[in-house]
Amino acid sequence: MRCPLRTVLSISAAALLAAVVRAEDPIKIGEFASMTGKEATYGQTVHKGTLLAIEELNAAGGVLGRKFELVTEDNQSKPGESATIAKKFVSRDKVAAILGDLTSSRTLEAAPVAQNAKIPLISPGATAPEVTARGSFIFRVCFVDSFQGAVMAKFSRQTLKLNRVALLSSVASAQSVALAKIFRDRFTALGGAIALEQKYSEGDKDFRAQLTAIKAANVDGIYVPGFYTEAALICKQARDLGLAVPLFGIDAWESPELLSIAGQAVEGCYFSTHYSAESDDPRIAAFNVRFRQRWNEGSNAISALGYDSAMVLADAIKRAGTTEAARLRDAIAATKNYRGITGTITFDAQRNPTKSAVVLQVKDGKFVFVETIDP
Repeated sequence: MRCPLRTVLSISAAALLAAVVRAEDPIKIGEFASMTGKEATYGQTVHKGTLLAIEELNAAGGVLGRKFELVTEDNQSKPGESATIAKKFVSRDKVAAILGDLTSSRTLEAAPVAQNAKIPLISPGATAPEVTARGSFIFRVCFVDSFQGAVMAKFSRQTLKLNRVALLSSVASAQSVALAKIFRDRFTALGGAIALEQKYSEGDKDFRAQLTAIKAANVDGIYVPGFYTEAALICKQARDLGLAVPLFGIDAWESPELLSIAGQAVEGCYFSTHYSAESDDPRIAAFNVRFRQRWNEGSNAISALGYDSAMVLADAIKRAGTTEAARLRDAIAATKNYRGITGTITFDAQRNPTKSAVVLQVKDGKFVFVETIDP
């Protein structure tokens, strides 16, 4: 049976209107972070950087004529929650991409979900090498631990001139175990000696037994590749035991809580990270001004990485000309010489950026720039 011309035109008009509405729909981006729980300072800080980027993008009109909608979920710093959230993003929210998590363990939980659904996932700060090995849709805008561990080995050996170092790492964290090994291998290759290795479990509060053994080993430095929650207590208890040697760690030390928990005990300690707000780069200075205006506080590496992850995604959507998953994934992978706040980003074949690291020192209750170490 033939349809009247008027009916055909009505159907066509309705279809056209539906297409226009869809084109004007916001681009949904899923963000998962530890907004509460023991890693809350990470999640809250990275979210501030991510949200600032989304707000700036929307103020400029969005991308492809569409604004962004950020759907943020809290994994509560709990194992297993991130995978559940990723499934929600895919099945219910129908997001175009996922941003998160800052930590490697939480990202590794969500990555298989994103990969199976073929939805791009960009982590702001998951440094464990195996993160991007989860699949071709998984990216990060931070450097990897193999570089970070080598950075601190080089810094402690060549800048601090340390000869005998102790390692104090977490048995429960794959990242901490891997970093300890990388540091050990690089430090000894540079002529240093690992005098003693001690372990702890995440959530521990008392490290005196390990630190007493380290003190007896007559070391001139202690490498602690762990989170600020334990690192702060380790620094405090080390000083209580009379250990006056430098303690140094990783990007996971960077939190205001490190200072509030450890107080004077963390003065003079060092850690590697992704960014220094003290940079004289005018782009970084401008970012700091905007961040402070929005949040009434200074930026740090965590917030800057969150900002970069959202901006790299928006840049790829613009170049792809679509949010269709496969084409968007290819556009992200083709990112080259993108000038982010935390450095210039070009993804290699494993979807990792090659970037420099900075070393900061705690001085007068602040994180002070010491030096930049290139790959």
